[in-house]
Amino acid sequence: MKRVYIYALMAASVLFATSCQNIEQEGVGTGADSEEIAPYVQGELMVKFTPEVADIIENTGLTRSGATRSGIVTVDEVLDVIGSYRLERVFPVDVETEARTRESGLHQWYIVGFDAEQKVEDVARRLSNLGEVQSVDLNRTIKRAYDGKVIPLSKERLEAMSAAKTRATAAANDECLPLQWNLINQGDMFINENGVKSIAGADVQVEGAWERSMGDPSVIVAVLDEGIYINHPDLKDHIWVNEDETTNMDKDADGNGYKGDIHGYNFVNNSGKITWNDLYDSGHGTHVAGVISAINNNGIGVSSIAGGDGSKNGVRIMVCQIFSGNYASSLLATIKAIKYAADNGAVVLQCSWGYVSGAANIYDWGEQGFANQEQWEAGSPLEKDVLDYFTHHAGSPNGAIEGGVAVFAGGNESAAAAGFPGAAKEYVSVAATAADFTPAVYTNYGPGTTISAPGGDQDYYWDYKDDSNPHDDNYGALGCILSTVPYHISESGYGYMEGTSMATPHVSAVMALGISYATQLRKHFTAQELQDLMHENVTSIEEYMKGTKTYHRYVADLGPMRPMQIRLADYKGKMGSGQVNADKFLAAIAGEDAGRDMQFPNVYVAKQGSAAFVPSRYFKQGENLTYTVTIDNESVATCSKDEDKLVFKGVAVGTTTATISASNGEKQSFNITVRNQTGNNGWLR
Repeated sequence: MKRVYIYALMAASVLFATSCQNIEQEGVGTGADSEEIAPYVQGELMVKFTPEVADIIENTGLTRSGATRSGIVTVDEVLDVIGSYRLERVFPVDVETEARTRESGLHQWYIVGFDAEQKVEDVARRLSNLGEVQSVDLNRTIKRAYDGKVIPLSKERLEAMSAAKTRATAAANDECLPLQWNLINQGDMFINENGVKSIAGADVQVEGAWERSMGDPSVIVAVLDEGIYINHPDLKDHIWVNEDETTNMDKDADGNGYKGDIHGYNFVNNSGKITWNDLYDSGHGTHVAGVISAINNNGIGVSSIAGGDGSKNGVRIMVCQIFSGNYASSLLATIKAIKYAADNGAVVLQCSWGYVSGAANIYDWGEQGFANQEQWEAGSPLEKDVLDYFTHHAGSPNGAIEGGVAVFAGGNESAAAAGFPGAAKEYVSVAATAADFTPAVYTNYGPGTTISAPGGDQDYYWDYKDDSNPHDDNYGALGCILSTVPYHISESGYGYMEGTSMATPHVSAVMALGISYATQLRKHFTAQELQDLMHENVTSIEEYMKGTKTYHRYVADLGPMRPMQIRLADYKGKMGSGQVNADKFLAAIAGEDAGRDMQFPNVYVAKQGSAAFVPSRYFKQGENLTYTVTIDNESVATCSKDEDKLVFKGVAVGTTTATISASNGEKQSFNITVRNQTGNNGWLR
């Protein structure tokens, strides 16, 4: 098993018990070295009832803590046979988003708990035969398969970089930026007696992009991974804060169904307390977060793609913890995290995990994963439903992006097809490249792959080390991705990792940077439009798919052994649209025909209630303007100013037209609707 492989997810069969599939996180299959674990959680299933039955269950007195009877005779008869059971909604009630939850049918999904002595496959078959049941999904277990470790950046090397004051660009003064070939590759980093393994520009092209935008704090990326060290000095100012929550972990102050979710939520332990320092944690979540939004231009550590300019204006990282140490997690934790992200403001879903490719080598990986989208949708109906919810309901029809973008690692099995769910046509699936545009030797490619990004390639750069640093004995580390990690893993707070799971946050970050720029331009796009623009504006890497590439497999563990080769022609036309290019992507967003101008939204407010809006979000250079509002019928609603906000108050039930005028002469018309009740009462936009 390749050293960088960290996790394994054991999949249930596509149709309950017909087969058992290995699943991977960070491109990791279980392999022969994996600890045997149950492929799914015993004693529970996720069941989607018909809408009528779901309503009956709800009317039987179901609460957030669960119920013990469904009220449906046939369902209860089956469950009575299998022993004591409980029913609980998969997704807790959130008043603000309950309407769209029901429209999407997610309220029909229930956790059905039963006697653990009953075989879960048998219970699944019985329930799936009922007319009252639309779908049944097994709660697959997710467990670490390998105690992977970061390659630390030594404290001495960090101090030497700081003293050298060598900068790769004037845009960011971060001390380690010269080591980050993935951001700015000048083509002079990997040159020795064995040849040149770097090409100038084989990076994500942030320099040009940074001239347009370096990020925006209104843009939120949900990182589904290990917990993040939220107090890291290069991250702490860019961690998302739920302003409506409190520090009391035992209360759900904002009513979203999750207690104490100040920076996100720990879906493994069902707690608002994020963990990152378990003995078996790898630092992976912190590393991913650093690639996306480590604080730029603060004079320390690393730079990032969307980490702002040093004014605390980088994109925000929402912590959705689905792994913790060596504890098994589950599909249930993952799907809850996805919906939580959509409901709490995230617009990009960062997923460095997925199933083993359906084209993976059976000898190395055991069973293969899903072969196609039809098989995945049949085998993971709840996962499909909740990802659809994110892609359709994240963002805002009045913001920079309507819908959400889900970005997945393509997988690390060297297989000729990407793994699901990322390989599904609705999402972004990322392959990994080295510093010379060649495919990383471990990367998946082919069908399902949509784009490439730097992911590191230690086995390829096995003969490179930093000779200027006498403390660096880590051969090949420079060929990996440098980012933030917790201090108990690396005393410097920084270290190297590789994998398609490292390529993935590059794409997530470039997408977040593009949304930041659209926000600043006051342009509106659908999520699909932004995905299309990103894929259409890449760096072509086809010319590098020729000849052979020599590497030393498992070099970090075993040292240089017999060299191996891959045929680069096998990857031609199979690494997605090309390598992600932030500069071209942002330039395309600025194009005259791209997107639409943002419009001040229609207002919905309760009678005697109020709703607040920030008008500067809807006008170009809006922070420098002043605003006046004219309401045609003030017997229906009124408007007042509160610092940078406009506060609308409902007076009487009805509808009126209104106009907002900016000091630059621009005017926009909108409607105000006053109702007896509204879920949006007091909701800041």
